[in-house]
Amino acid sequence: MRKRRNAYLLLVIVVVFLGMVLVGEYLLSRGLSARDEPGTVEAFFANRVRRLAIPGGARDVKNPVIASPEVMSEAMAHFADHCAFCHANDGSGLTPIGKGLYPKPPDMRLAQTQTLSDGEIFYIVQNGVRLTGMPAFGQPGKDDEDSWKLVHFIRRLPSLTAEELEKMKELNPKTPDDLREEEEARKFLEGGDAPPAEENHKHHH
Repeated sequence: MRKRRNAYLLLVIVVVFLGMVLVGEYLLSRGLSARDEPGTVEAFFANRVRRLAIPGGARDVKNPVIASPEVMSEAMAHFADHCAFCHANDGSGLTPIGKGLYPKPPDMRLAQTQTLSDGEIFYIVQNGVRLTGMPAFGQPGKDDEDSWKLVHFIRRLPSLTAEELEKMKELNPKTPDDLREEEEARKFLEGGDAPPAEENHKHHH
């Protein structure tokens, strides 16, 4: 009986080893480009690992911040200024930076994020996620009120209105090109020279 169990264990080890070799060869044949979309199996295990990485106690923590129009307004501005660069104003993750990350930022409007508890979302915002582009925003050991406000706004993402999204555009950080154009427009309105025609018609990305 013991010999049979040892033989079975050895077989499992050999199968796992061969599986790892095949996966390694497959990855090497395709390269490790960050442009690739994670496969179904990889995404499945990544989601499970993310859940396991969150301490059990964090899942049950309730949001101590009560939602209000003021809280939602502050959280919207915070998200537009700090988070939309990667996650997009609507939480879709469809931004130049988001598309270039691996793994890609999740579409936070979907169940993958919305089924997380408030405590889990707060933990991710505060502590980040290893081996992804998600940094830790909170201070160690500090119950950050701003992060709890963001939890309320993340819950709101699936039902944002067109008006709210338009308002968030005004709250997004300005690019160097945006700032340059605003400065040129200000100088022109104050009586300065108009910017060169080619600058007026230049298409910025």
